[in-house]
Amino acid sequence: MRTFLLILLTLFVSFSYSQETDTNDDLKKLRAVVINAQTDQPMESVHVVNLNQVVGTITNEQGEFQIPAQVNDTLFFTFLGFKSQKVRVTNDMFRFKNTEISLTELAYALEEVIVRPYSLTGYLEIDVKNLPLNTAFQYSISGLSVGYEAGSKNPSAVTKVLGAILNPADLLRNLFGKKPNQMRKLRQMKEDDRIRDLLASKFDRETLTELLQLEKVDIDDILSNCNYSQSFITTANDLQILDAISSCYEEFKVLNRKR
Repeated sequence: MRTFLLILLTLFVSFSYSQETDTNDDLKKLRAVVINAQTDQPMESVHVVNLNQVVGTITNEQGEFQIPAQVNDTLFFTFLGFKSQKVRVTNDMFRFKNTEISLTELAYALEEVIVRPYSLTGYLEIDVKNLPLNTAFQYSISGLSVGYEAGSKNPSAVTKVLGAILNPADLLRNLFGKKPNQMRKLRQMKEDDRIRDLLASKFDRETLTELLQLEKVDIDDILSNCNYSQSFITTANDLQILDAISSCYEEFKVLNRKR
């Protein structure tokens, strides 16, 4: 009996090791080089994100990078002043070590900017009235540890805040409930330092929409229904937007479990 159990244990360990090895074999280190399409010169500090595995890296001085990937994963390349590009991983990219990814420069046409300085009179009461005001108001409600941003100061803004507090799960169920896979990526994105560094330097929502597979309008809707002001939505960097969506989603999950 003891011999039989020993054989079973050996088979189980061998099977488990085989499964782990197969899984690791699926995810390999992909190595390639990023170059400037116009000059054929290597590009340093290009951000590379694997949208499927939710990991990121940057290129070195020779334009080289390596990143965990498997066949059919999608890599997303971004660099300031260059057109972003998505590349599908193929078997040949693992087989040949000299795969080159070309990025194309963007041509920017600067529009005329008219600067209108404020005319100060020297009288405080008059000058204060002429200064622009921030219309992003935050409401503090007794008993709650956090405040709620609610956009412009009007009755509908207050109603929106109260509605979100009284029934927030219903308000967000249609937004979060239809996108479970996208929301599961939030934690992975927050744990990868390369992705966080990239998002902290961007304000265009481009990388964020690619990673979450959401439209920009969906991100705006989520933040709006989570009581973030229009001022925050339009001025925050992509990392702040990610943290805001993540925080709102965690609150939604807690409230949803209590129902």
